[in-house]
Amino acid sequence: MNAAVSSSPFLQVDLVLLVLRLVVGPTIFWHGYNKMFRGGKIAGTARWFASMGMRPNGTVHAYAASLTEMGCGVLLLFGFLTPLAAAGVISVMLVAGWTVHKHAFLITKEGLEYVLLLATLCFAVGSLGAGKWSLDQLFGLSEYVGYFLGREWLGMLITVAVGVGAGTLLLLTCYRPPAKEAESNS
Repeated sequence: MNAAVSSSPFLQVDLVLLVLRLVVGPTIFWHGYNKMFRGGKIAGTARWFASMGMRPNGTVHAYAASLTEMGCGVLLLFGFLTPLAAAGVISVMLVAGWTVHKHAFLITKEGLEYVLLLATLCFAVGSLGAGKWSLDQLFGLSEYVGYFLGREWLGMLITVAVGVGAGTLLLLTCYRPPAKEAESNS
């Protein structure tokens, strides 16, 4: 975590980071769990991904999204490998925002605010680190990471580069909009 906010007068930052992790981690976990085990389960999620243009196979993307959300949710909850966990969520939210939630701002019209909010919260947690009450702190990962680029920037760099990079790469290689959407965007 940034040395400027880790001194004792800033103990509230650790509390805020803990609260953010306690909200974002389970939220994104349950989002993935729902794709995998509820509603149409993985088969329904796979059909949905295929219908929105995820290629070559909706099943691969259904498992990838579900497992990423569940895994990153657990990692964020416990504050372990926090910048990478946050990057995973940002990646999924970038793909969701581009493929599904781009039509409006309000969620009632498949709006962008849900994915934007989760991505922004993960950007903050990934950039600042998990805080004192985390597995990253317990195992000394916060200190180890600081040796490479400096604590102030490495978490942010990992979070943004990996998150945006992975999401963009997935869209470039696997997203092919359905024909009617491609025509209406021309």
